[in-house]
Parts: sequence; structure tokens; C-alpha cells
Amino acid sequence: MMLRYALRTVRARKAGFLGAFLALMCAAALITACGSLLDTGLRGTIHTERYAAAPVLVSADQYVHRTTVKHKKGKTKVKHKAKSIAERAWLPEQLRGTLARTPGVGRVVPELTFLAQPSIPAGTGGRTAYGHAWDSAALTPYRLTAGRAPEAAGDIVIDDDLAVRARLRPGDHLTVQSTQAPRGYRITGIATPAAPVRHQTSLFFSTAEARRLAAHPGQVTAFGVLPAEGADPEQVRRAVARALHGTTAQVSTGDARGPVEFLDAAAARTRLVSMGGAMGGTSLLVAVLVVVGTFALTVRQRHRELALLRAIAATSGQIRKLLGREALIVGTAAGTAGALLGLPLGGWLHSRFVALGAVPDTLEHTVSVFPPLAALAAGVFGAWAAARIASRRISRIRPAEALAEARSERSRPAWGRIAAGVLLLAGGVVLVIVLTSLRTEPASTPVTFLAVIVLATSVALLGPLLVKAAALLLAGPLRLTGHGGRLATANLRGNAARMASVVTPLALLVGMTCTVLFVQTTLGDAARAQAREGVRADWVVAAQGPGVPGEAAERLRARHDTVTEVVRTTVRVGLDKYAAQGVTPAGLTRTWDPEVTAGSLDRLGPGTVAVSELAADQQHLRPGSRLKLTLGDGTPATLTVAAVYARGLGFGDLTFAHDLVAHHVDNPLASSVLVSTPRTQTQLATTLREFPGVRILSPADADALQADRQQANAEVNYLAMGLVLAFTAIAVVNTLAMSVAERVREFALLRLAGATRRQVLRMLRTEVLSVLFLATALGSGIALAVLTAFSVGMTGRAAPTVTPLHYVGVVGFAGLLALVAGAVPGRAALRVRAVTVATAQE
Repeated sequence: MMLRYALRTVRARKAGFLGAFLALMCAAALITACGSLLDTGLRGTIHTERYAAAPVLVSADQYVHRTTVKHKKGKTKVKHKAKSIAERAWLPEQLRGTLARTPGVGRVVPELTFLAQPSIPAGTGGRTAYGHAWDSAALTPYRLTAGRAPEAAGDIVIDDDLAVRARLRPGDHLTVQSTQAPRGYRITGIATPAAPVRHQTSLFFSTAEARRLAAHPGQVTAFGVLPAEGADPEQVRRAVARALHGTTAQVSTGDARGPVEFLDAAAARTRLVSMGGAMGGTSLLVAVLVVVGTFALTVRQRHRELALLRAIAATSGQIRKLLGREALIVGTAAGTAGALLGLPLGGWLHSRFVALGAVPDTLEHTVSVFPPLAALAAGVFGAWAAARIASRRISRIRPAEALAEARSERSRPAWGRIAAGVLLLAGGVVLVIVLTSLRTEPASTPVTFLAVIVLATSVALLGPLLVKAAALLLAGPLRLTGHGGRLATANLRGNAARMASVVTPLALLVGMTCTVLFVQTTLGDAARAQAREGVRADWVVAAQGPGVPGEAAERLRARHDTVTEVVRTTVRVGLDKYAAQGVTPAGLTRTWDPEVTAGSLDRLGPGTVAVSELAADQQHLRPGSRLKLTLGDGTPATLTVAAVYARGLGFGDLTFAHDLVAHHVDNPLASSVLVSTPRTQTQLATTLREFPGVRILSPADADALQADRQQANAEVNYLAMGLVLAFTAIAVVNTLAMSVAERVREFALLRLAGATRRQVLRMLRTEVLSVLFLATALGSGIALAVLTAFSVGMTGRAAPTVTPLHYVGVVGFAGLLALVAGAVPGRAALRVRAVTVATAQE
């Protein structure tokens, strides 16, 4: 029976439920899109290409493991954790004999994979280029379609895609930048893969040359195991796993071979899980806040109707059931529509992340039923819960009180609402205080956005009181604007709850947008400032390609220049990840100053490490301490701390000797070379003229280049939170339009009392500007508090970087949204004759 009444109500009041429908639909679409990213990170497929013809693949372990055993109350608990390493791990070549003797194995093919970038004007079409030994071509397999296999050190075979793209053929010469100096090779053949290879460019060298370029003597990237004729691949896999028992080697088959081939795609899974979870969690919290506010406004608009139902003997339970059934109907319809819209939205998000380089295209977007079903469930439950919360007051008070409140708002919010608002405000303050002590970006970022949402929720609960306070503050200035200002002041005081429903999404929009924008600039500018202050070099050598070869640095040293090569990597101390770099120890203090606070850089060498103050505090280190860590390729090392420095944000948390890092990274080329010399830029360029991809920059130009890279990285975060901000903007328009549309009768009565349409619109505009002023002040205050705490924790200074032009743009955008969302329904409401509206039934 109650469901039938709810259906009739929804049919009769379609316009009234439109706002709630839109809010729920957008929330469901956002949750579905974020869920699809999370699902892709958890279950996304990475298809193999290079190893298509190798049913069984043996590779090194790409994880650092830690096992802890706890004994408590007579019980033993064993917990195992694993974290991925940043570089490719290598296998000992002697495992080949063990594999060859395994029953069922027909052939074992060793694989070498290393950096090999061809120097051609056409480029590789966005594909990453790798070098291999021709012996491993059988793993795809590649077959020669022209020419012959490489035999000498100067021979090379290229794939057919590169040959077509660059218009190359056997006999042509090709310059390749690999792990050492650029070298010219003679193309002896063109190879075509039997299976499609769409995501990489393959260059094949002779075995000896491939080993020289791979620079890992006695090691291989992987072994492809080809079963003997008639052998079952699954049985071969089991036999290989038994043969390798006791080693760290991993055995993969099927789709598990893809992550071995594409390490960046495997790492992107973790990144997508993190981004999808963060976006989904933030979206859910914002959606709850917006949907509850929207339903509260919807119930408030029906206050008279519900009060009359109470007056004719409807019980509190019946009112709750009616509103609950209505919410379930709207939630189901909106959740279904939003879930369907969220699927293409998730695909678009994934494609944008691929275009920005945050996710490789080798990780395929996964579409399943789980995100849409979760969004539908969240929409239905969210609508029902929002309706229960919004109906709490109307269903509890006496019918006479309900009729009285239908005509005028209560003088103050309920004490429970005030108490909840104060508690959330206190919780937000606690989060801000906690944020000042968080010194790593992974730890501080979720707390940053959680603090914004908690403080915005306290604004929603305390909104009526804040609106009344703002009305008192603005009464004087508004009185000077004439009759419209006086009416606006009266409306702000008399309809504080309605105005507060508009303030909340506006404050959230301003606060969240400012936080998203200026968190990146605060962190980036602090890092660049430390880097600027720490670079003492006269010139910085940078590369347009994969890096600066070591031979280029040697050319400069031959001219008696002081040269510091810088190689970047990531290492793990235990399971904790740290950004690290390798630098040339000789003459280091002439080119680089990380602001040493303890110890000395003079002791930096193959067995020592310099650490930032953050790493020293976290790992309890000081000069002379022993530090156990895992290098980028999984190699364990124990080093002595030589120095502690302050500028870790600009230079990374750990600094090693250059040669130690270069031998344990996929790309040993220097990301930059610092040069201290009296020579000019032109003289340096002349010295390095044989290295065409190298540029000589001043420290200021290098800083500008770094700023451009930071902006490109920040675009990923802007995109990640952009949908949440778009949803908040839609909520602003939706809520304000609902609030104005509710006042049709009020506008008609004003016109019958003698007000013109222009005066009514001026009053409405004054109200919107007043609400905008309050929301901007609250949102800016929230953002300033959170950004200041973030800056204190991450940079040690209470000085967040706020770009004035961007801030004005945020406020201007919010103001434009508010004015348009108020003016359009306001003008529509004034088109109807005042007498018609005033005499119509409510």
C-alpha cells in the first residue's frame, strides 16, 4: 500500500524529485567510473607480446618480502607482506642448465632486455624501444622477412613497424642510444612478428653486442621455456617450478607473463588501485554530503504537505515509510541511469590517464558488473539513508508543530544538529593538527582531502547559524543597496536553513578546488626552491632522449671541468619506498649543496650513503649508522651513513655514489649532469657536439624545465579529482535551482505587493551574492587551514603557494555558477502571472 502511494507521489511531483534524481545519478556515475579504475587495477589484463611463443616463462622476483612472526597467548601468527621494486630484477645465467635438464623441456631461450632508442626523425610512434639478442627472437617469434641475422658487433635487425615508419631497409645505417654512448649500426635484416606486437619496438643485436649493452654479465632478464614435442605445458610448468624450488625465480604462464614483460603496467596496477580508491572514497563522501543536503531540501519543500498528513492521523512510522519508499524509487532509477553513464565515463578516464602517461596502454581497461552494481547499491542505500535523515524532524514532532513550521522556519537548529556540527568541527581541527606532523605525500594526501570534507560537513550542520551570523554582518552594507537589500537581509534571517543548503555545496566547491590546485603548487614549488638553492653548478647538461651518456661526462672531465652525473632511482628500506639518486663523489661540493646538517659528503663512496633528515628520523639514523636496504633491481646492500642533509624534498631522501646506482637501474644514463667550469655555453656545446640529443642549460633554464615536468605530473592529479569537482559544481547548480524554484509563490506575493520583476531579480541576485560571499569565506578558510597544515608537514614552513590568478578564477567560476543557477529559475518563475500563482493550490 505504502509503495503504491510513493509511486503516485513520485509521478505527481516529478519536478520536485528531479533535483534528488540528478544528484543521485551523478553520484552513481562517479562511483562507477572510480570503481572501474579500481577494478582495472585489481584485475586488469596485461597481455604478453614478446613472449607469445613461450608457454612457460622464468623470471626474477620483482618484490621485496617481509615475514613477521608474532607469539601471543600461546598462538603464533605469521604475516607476510611484499612490495614491488622499481627496476627490473635479473636472473643468474647458470639457471639455464637446471632448466634444460628438467623433464619435458625442449629448449631454453635466454632473454636480454635493455634500453635501445633509435635516433630517427619519425620516432617510434609512442612505442617504447627495447634491445634484445637475436637468439631470443624465437620467443615471439620474429622471423626475417628481409636480409640476414646480425653477426658482427655493428649489425642490427629492426622490426617491420620501425622499418615502415622510418623508411629503412637492409644496408641502411641507424644510430641507437642504448645504455652507453650512441653508436651507429648497419641494418642487416627486417623481422616480422608472428603475433601482433603493438606496444613496443624491438631491435635485435648480435649476442655479444647485446650482452655488452645489457651491462649485466652473467645475468639474463628471463628464460623462455619451450616444451618438448608432445609435452603438456602445464606439466612442464610444474616440473620447472619443482626444479627451481629454493631459488627466488618465478614461473609464469598465460596472462601472468604480461606483467613480467611490461613492468610499468604491473606497477600501474598499484597506482590505479590507489587512485581509484582515493577518488572513489572522496567521491563517496562528497556524494553523501550532497545527496543528504538535496533530500533535506526536497523534504523541506514538502513540509506543508507532510504536516497535513500528520494532521489527518498519519503516524511517524508511516511518514518515514512513505519518504523511504519514495527514496528507494528515485534511488533505483537514478542509480541505474548513473551506473550506465559511469561505464563510458570510466573508459574515458582510463584513456585520459593513458594519454597523460600515468597508465601504460598495455594495461587494458576492465569492464565488469561489480562497479555498476556497487554504484546502484550505494545510490539506493544513500537515497534511503538521506531520506531517513531528512525526515527525522518532520516525523517526530507533533502535528500542530509541523503545521506551524510549514509556514516559518524554526528560530534555531535542533540541539543534536548543533552538537554534531561542533563535534565534526573539532574532528576537522584534529585532522588539521595531525596533518602538520605528516611528512610524506602518500600519508598526507588522503588526510588533506578528508579534512576538507569533514570541515565542509560541519559547515553543512552549522549552516543555519552561520547564515544568520552572516546576515547580521552584512545587514549594514545590504541596507545601502535599497529595498532589494533589505528584503535579502530578511530572507537570510528568516530562511537560514534554506540558504544554508546552498552555502554547503558552494563552500565545498571552493574549498576542494583550492585544495586540489594548491597542494600541487605548494609541494612542487618547495621542491624546486630546494633544488635551486642546492645547485652550485654553472651549467646543467640535459638530454632530450633517455639520458646523458657517461661518455659525454668523460669528454667534459677531459677538459678539466668538474662534472657530477646524476642518476635517479627508487629504493626500499624494509618495505618503505624512498626516492634516491646516485651522484659522482669527486668534486661533489663544487656542484651540489644539499645543506648537510651532520657528517660530511667527503665520505660519500661505494660503501656509504647520505640521507635526508626525513629518512634519518624515520629510520633512526645518524652519521656512522649502518643502513640495510634493497636497491632498485632487488639487490640487497648494507651501507654506512656518511651525512645527513636538509634538502630532501628537492634531491630525494637517499644519495649514493653514482656507480653503485648505475649498475642497478634499467636506464644507467644520467638524468642530468652538473658542470662547474669557467667555460661558456658555446664552448661546452662544441665539446659535446657528437651527442646530438644533449642540451646545455643554465640552472635557471633547468629549473623552468623541471617546472614544466611538474605541471605535466600535476595534470594527472587534477584529472583524478576533476570529476569530483565537476560533481560538486553540478550539485551547486542543482541545489540553488531547487532553492529558487521553491519560491514561486513568494515571488508572486512580492509582485502583488507592488514589486517589479526587476526588483525581485535584484533581491534574488543580492541574496545569491551574499550566500556566495559566505561560502567563499568558509571554503577559502577551510582550504587555507588545510593547505597551511600540509605545508608545515611537508616543507617545514607555514607558507602554502597560492596563485592569485587561479584563486580569482575559482571564485569567479563559483560566482558565475551561482548567479546563473539563481537567475535562470528565477526568471522562469517570474514569467507566470502573479495572480495565477497566488490563487493556485499548493
